[in-house]
Amino acid sequence: MAHRTAPVSTRLDPRYSDPAATATSWEETERALARAQIFRLTTVRADGRPHMTPVVAVWGAGGVHFHTGAEEQKYLNLQANQHVILSTGGDDWDRGLDVVVEGRAVPVTDQAALEGLVGLWADKWDGRWKLAAGADGALHDADLGFTSHLFTVVPTKIFAHAKGDPFGATTHRF
Repeated sequence: MAHRTAPVSTRLDPRYSDPAATATSWEETERALARAQIFRLTTVRADGRPHMTPVVAVWGAGGVHFHTGAEEQKYLNLQANQHVILSTGGDDWDRGLDVVVEGRAVPVTDQAALEGLVGLWADKWDGRWKLAAGADGALHDADLGFTSHLFTVVPTKIFAHAKGDPFGATTHRF
């Protein structure tokens, strides 16, 4: 799966931005994605209703990566519709950066690809996530005794909402 590492365009949306605002740089947006520990994942149920849940996800290799068990609602939703939104940021009104990622959640089952991505969790959380790539195309955590399936979201758009003085709404398109 080819990953674009930078947007093809970055634009400040003046409709939702203070006149003094400038576009949030891709570098700043990417740092926020890399720092985030929790993302809110929105999927669509088979009947069209939305479903949102927090996930422990990582940014790297040009996408946001998360895993889920086959019995979980988000996994079931992704079987019918791969379009998702992931968001991260703080709950403060006047400081910080909220980031929203739009894209498709694509399953990753190739063992070499899985092995390349599981290290992102170990690196980010100082080894507390002990995921291993299985020959069955799934992830396994022997300590916690679970099997999960990895998905990669390669963004089509990323919105960066700068909060504070000045407020700014930036769109990065891929």
